[in-house]
Amino acid sequence: MKKSDLIAAVAAKAKITNVKSEDMVNAVFAAMKDALLGGERIEIRGFGSLAVKSYDAYTGRNPKTGEAIEVKAKRLPVFKAGKDMAKRINS
Repeated sequence: MKKSDLIAAVAAKAKITNVKSEDMVNAVFAAMKDALLGGERIEIRGFGSLAVKSYDAYTGRNPKTGEAIEVKAKRLPVFKAGKDMAKRINS
């Protein structure tokens, strides 16, 4: 599902225009982005959680040449499905 599909689905479900739906979807994504950038964890009961995970620097290998390369430390957003969502997907 693309963002445009999500906007259309919200508009149909809430019986509102696509413009209003797009504003709502953008507002939700902006709030989620701000929370993650602020170091907060997002938890949506029955769906899952989003958090920022820190990874340490390490020495990796270029798969083509075998040359050792330094991979810098980084922070990435991670999603973990909730128990209910995982159960629904696996049933």
